[in-house]
Amino acid sequence: MDLRDAHQVERGSAVELARAGSTGISAGGTDRTPAPSPAPGALWGLAGGWVATRVLVVLMVLGVVRISGADVTADVSVIYHGWYQVLQTGTFPLDDVTWQYPPGAALVILLPGLLPWSYLVSFWVVCGLVDALTMGLLMRAGTRRGRSFTGAWVWVAGVPLLGPTVYCRYDIMVTALAVAGLLVVLRRPALGGVLLGIGGLVKVWPVLALIGTPKGRRTRRSWTAAAASFSALGFLLAAGMNGAFEFLKFQRDRGIEVESLGALPLHFARLAGGWHGEVKMNYGSVEMLGPWVTVISKVMVALSVIGFAWLLFWRLRAKRWQTATTFDAALAALLVFTVTSRVISPQYLVWVVGVTAVCLTVRGTSQRPVALLVLAATLFTTLEFPVLFGQVLNSQLWGVVVLTVRNLLLLAAAVLSCVRLWRSTRAVEPVRTLVLPPALEGPAPAGYPVRPGIAYEQNLLDGIDTPKSVHQ
Repeated sequence: MDLRDAHQVERGSAVELARAGSTGISAGGTDRTPAPSPAPGALWGLAGGWVATRVLVVLMVLGVVRISGADVTADVSVIYHGWYQVLQTGTFPLDDVTWQYPPGAALVILLPGLLPWSYLVSFWVVCGLVDALTMGLLMRAGTRRGRSFTGAWVWVAGVPLLGPTVYCRYDIMVTALAVAGLLVVLRRPALGGVLLGIGGLVKVWPVLALIGTPKGRRTRRSWTAAAASFSALGFLLAAGMNGAFEFLKFQRDRGIEVESLGALPLHFARLAGGWHGEVKMNYGSVEMLGPWVTVISKVMVALSVIGFAWLLFWRLRAKRWQTATTFDAALAALLVFTVTSRVISPQYLVWVVGVTAVCLTVRGTSQRPVALLVLAATLFTTLEFPVLFGQVLNSQLWGVVVLTVRNLLLLAAAVLSCVRLWRSTRAVEPVRTLVLPPALEGPAPAGYPVRPGIAYEQNLLDGIDTPKSVHQ
């Protein structure tokens, strides 16, 4: 092809691009039209699904619908209420080794006391309100351009799969903070950082969501805001109450919780008659104590260090950032934290379901197969607690089988999440794209190449519902 033919091809391509611009499609393939209004039927379907499933959850909490003989409300009526009575005196539960939480948890434990009902009923009411708020945030996120209602449906389905446990632990409140922080961190990095920082002071893990913030200004603002809110609120709580950080001493001495991934070798050995340790309540959870526990505990800590080292390596090597990347990285980090932890309590799955729901609010997420594994793990979590928890405690066959399936599903989800995150952020060959004004008449003018990086920035902007123009 000679230069004249090449020039004609270029002009023809410019005309095609100009026609695309007249229909509201940019040269890079990004939809420039306003976000279509969501179908009322979709919103009503989500609302109806949430109401129906939450009625079922409430019936399980009240004991009208029973899935096991275990009383899952005891943590609220006995343990939480006991903490509430101590916290009212201006001190943390210094002598209670079951207090395993950062000082911000005191605010959550004190919150139901502001309502006029009994502590147990007030706690359920707070959980229901927070659940509804989280649902509203996910539905609103799904109405934006490039977003989806799939995330809201994950929340509708995932929460009831955990049975009554979800309204009998305060983790749903922490999850709401993390969901809110993630959904705003791209548009308002400072606000997102504040919410995630406060969440971190309540239960640590929400700060993991910051691992995927886009490099540059958004990272600086969100990380600074998170550190500032964490430090300021932590200082106020430490100054106003005694023993704010005593929980760190208790965390150091924890063993292997009976439902964790590290407990599986001990369960199999016990099932075969080769482990003669004991299972008992220790530091607020049921733990396995005896031979091999110290070694396994050190291995799990080492795996946590390796996992987070990989996440930092990924962040340094990531080249391609999209709107979904921030959310996908948050899920990968949370799954790594969960499977390598010495404790996997049933309520941990509330966190995972919440962050998975945030990922699936973006159509371009890489975590869709991971979401299926998470929902399956959630179902098996309810089977192992409370349905078969007695068998888990005694390392009986069906209890061990269900626990193994649940933990292997979580492990598979963690590995798959990291692999798909890595692949979705690999470097791609830059494509020279012509950007032309819309609705051209007559011969198209010569185009000019887009500077490197504009596609990445435009993708972020389109995904977070910001003004349409980009100022270079």
